[in-house]
Amino acid sequence: METDRNRGEYFDPNAGKVRLEEIWPRWMGSRKVDPASAIQYESKWRLHVEPVFGRRMVKSILPSEIAAWLTELLSVYGPSTARAAFLVLNGCLELAVADELIKKNPAQATIVKKPSMKSSEVVVWADETIGHIIDAHPEQYRLIPIIGSSAGLRQGELFGLSIEDFDFDEQVIRVRRQIKRLRNKYIFALPKNDRERVVPMSPILAAAVKDHIERFGTKTISLPWEDLAGEIQEHDLLFTWSDGRHLRADLYNIMVWKRALVVAGVLPAPVKNARGNPRYKQDRTVGMHALRHYYASITLADGVNIKELAEYLGPADPGFTLQMYTHLLPSSHDRARLAIDRRLARVAPWATEQGRSRAESDLTYAVADEGPGLL
Repeated sequence: METDRNRGEYFDPNAGKVRLEEIWPRWMGSRKVDPASAIQYESKWRLHVEPVFGRRMVKSILPSEIAAWLTELLSVYGPSTARAAFLVLNGCLELAVADELIKKNPAQATIVKKPSMKSSEVVVWADETIGHIIDAHPEQYRLIPIIGSSAGLRQGELFGLSIEDFDFDEQVIRVRRQIKRLRNKYIFALPKNDRERVVPMSPILAAAVKDHIERFGTKTISLPWEDLAGEIQEHDLLFTWSDGRHLRADLYNIMVWKRALVVAGVLPAPVKNARGNPRYKQDRTVGMHALRHYYASITLADGVNIKELAEYLGPADPGFTLQMYTHLLPSSHDRARLAIDRRLARVAPWATEQGRSRAESDLTYAVADEGPGLL
């Protein structure tokens, strides 16, 4: 202890007796997060971290215990929950290190294998499937999947679209807000990752938007901004329920989206539960994000580069867009073949059709004379 003190590395051995439950509120207070994220952190602490580590002194928490805890979370709840719970525990322990309560963060030990994000390859629906889904929507909501597949907006962003977000002169959609759920209430909030963005609007899409506004009009909706106690904002939304209320994802998914998927043949018909309500097959791959995948596929196929696509879709990291959609990029093989042939036609005397045939014939004879070792 005296040597550590002389080196400036001394830690009070009593400092580590602080319980993790005392550090948790300090960690939350040190973070600037949106209300939805705060709710998620609180839930993961209460359900997964506190029951196991809350009453423990921080200096007593071992890497092996964290590793075993993560393994159990992965087996019972899956990688998404395990990642979120680990973020909370790791954050609290990092704060303990910063406050010099412990020397090292046990969650960062090599034995602790952090849950990774394993994404399966995106499957893009066929044009016919998208068309059937659009046709299966009630007319007043048909524009939702049209915009989703033609501009790549997220569900909450679609629900929050206002007439003021469409710039018909510049032919763009300005994605400025989403409708977001906080517990059992709703707010207007910035799009995911707190970033507004601009998405090109094709002439056909622009005509569809104008037609929708002319036929169904808009409805002024008032909601707090970013927080339940935030300033009230009013926007003339394109999509509302018949009673004039804003759309909610849970109701829309059951009442409109999944019904359309059944008609389109994407989902089987639902069965009735004990209360007589429809119960659809659970499938995480058939949510409205499938419309974003379709948008990504058609733009990449027609030459939009991955950087531009990332700006239109709006992820925090453009590398995520590349990782998710790289398999949808057109093959460069044909472009490379054409480029080489165009150049050889200019610089090589045998680059004509006749010359290529003669070259292939000469190669055949050479292989026959020299044997396969030539190649």
